[in-house]
Amino acid sequence: MTDAREIQREAGEPERAKLPLAINRNFRTARRRFLPKLLKVAGKIPFADDLAAAYYAAIDPATPRKAKGVLLAALAYFVVPTDAVPDVVAGLGFTDDATVLATALGIVGAHVKENHRRAARRLLGIKEPSIQPADEA
Repeated sequence: MTDAREIQREAGEPERAKLPLAINRNFRTARRRFLPKLLKVAGKIPFADDLAAAYYAAIDPATPRKAKGVLLAALAYFVVPTDAVPDVVAGLGFTDDATVLATALGIVGAHVKENHRRAARRLLGIKEPSIQPADEA
């Protein structure tokens, strides 16, 4: 087990240094393994943009710590190899991940802002939605 000083040194940011140890561990796990796994499976899961938006909200300094904790826990669950339902199970593999993410977004979804969603679409190569003025629709 690492001690608090090592985690503070590794975090490198005063905001993250104050986070509880579990949140720091989830941050390190998400930072190291989230993006590679997301990019690998993005075409197979319909909630990839929500996952990416949650990631950008979790690393945003403006997001409150409690919201970061919930989002990072959901992101860490997505990347841990021991799921309730293994990701390799066809059709069911990501249902538990989707449920965890939906629950997290239900709790702190108001902290996932449009700039996080834009960054997620950019990461995944998703075209920005075109918005027509109401009088043209």
